[in-house]
Amino acid sequence: MKIFKKLLVISAVMGAIGLAPVAFAQNNLPDLGQSKANIAKAAFTEDAKCTKCHDESENAPVLSIYQTKHGVKGDARTPQCTSCHGQSDKHLAGDKDGKGRPSPDFVFKKGVYDKSPSAERMDRCQTCHKGEKRTNWNGSQHQVNDVACNDCHVVHNPVDKVRVKKTQTQVCYACHKEQRADSYKTSTHPIEVGKVVCSDCHNPHGSAGPSLLKKNTLNETCFLCHAEKRGPVLFEHQPVVENCANCHTPHGSNITPLLKDRPPFLCDDCHDGPHNSKTPVGLNAGGKQVAPGTSPSTSYTGRACMNCHVMVHGSNSPAGGFLQR
Repeated sequence: MKIFKKLLVISAVMGAIGLAPVAFAQNNLPDLGQSKANIAKAAFTEDAKCTKCHDESENAPVLSIYQTKHGVKGDARTPQCTSCHGQSDKHLAGDKDGKGRPSPDFVFKKGVYDKSPSAERMDRCQTCHKGEKRTNWNGSQHQVNDVACNDCHVVHNPVDKVRVKKTQTQVCYACHKEQRADSYKTSTHPIEVGKVVCSDCHNPHGSAGPSLLKKNTLNETCFLCHAEKRGPVLFEHQPVVENCANCHTPHGSNITPLLKDRPPFLCDDCHDGPHNSKTPVGLNAGGKQVAPGTSPSTSYTGRACMNCHVMVHGSNSPAGGFLQR
C-alpha cells in the first residue's frame, strides 16, 4: 500500500508540473521471449556446422549437451560448439588432399584424433570459468601435473559425476588410489556413505593452503566440522594447536579414531622419557604377572596414556594443567 500511495503522489506532482506520468503498459516492456528465441535460433544455426555430422549416430553422446547448462541456447552466455572446439575451418572443409580430414582446432578426448595439450584444453574452459574458486588454479598441484578440466568434468553428459556427492569420490579415486585404499580401513570419515566427500575439505581448482585444502591451514579446514576442537582453551596441547595431522590421518586408519598409531606409542613420539612404565612390558601388559607383586602397566593397557590424560585436545579446568580434567 505504501508503494502504491507513493506512485500516486509522484504521478500527481508530475501532472502538476506538466510532465506525463510514466506508462506501465505491458507493451512497453521488452519482448524477452522473442529476444531469447532469436538468440537460440542463432546459436543452433552456429552449432549446425558441427551437428549436421556429429548427430545421434555418434558413439559419444554429443547431442546430450543440450540437456546441460552448456546447452541452454536461450541464454546469450551459453557457448556454441566452436566456442570450445574452435572454428575448425580445416576440419569443416573436409579431406581435400587425400590425407584424411584434419582434426578440430581443440580436441578434448582421445579418439580418432589425439588430445590437445592440457594447457590448451584448460585455456578453453577458463575463457568463461575464471575467478572465484579458480583464482589459485595456476601453480596448483593439478595444474602443474597437467590435469585438465575435462579429465575430471564431463561437459556433454547431463550428469557430471564429479559434481554429485554420491559419485564424486570415484572420480577422484581414479588418480588418488592410496586414498581409496584408506577409505576402506577400520576408522574413516563417512566417505563411502556420501556424508563427506573430497570437495568438503579440498578445492581441486587450487588453494592458498597445502594439499589443495579449502582453508589456509589443515586445522582451519578440520574446524569447519570439528568446531568444538577450535578453542581457545585455558590449557593447550601443543601438537593439537600445531597440526591435527600430528596425531590423525584424515583418509582412514586401522586405529580409531583415525589415529596414526596406537597409544601409548603415538604419545611416545613426543613424550619419550619422563613417563616410562616402571613395570616390564610384554606378558605383563597382557595382564599376566611376571613376578610377585607386579601388575599390568597402566601405560600399556586400557586407554593407555588417556587412562589419566583424558583431555588431549585441551582443557578449560583450572586444575587441567596436565590435561587430566
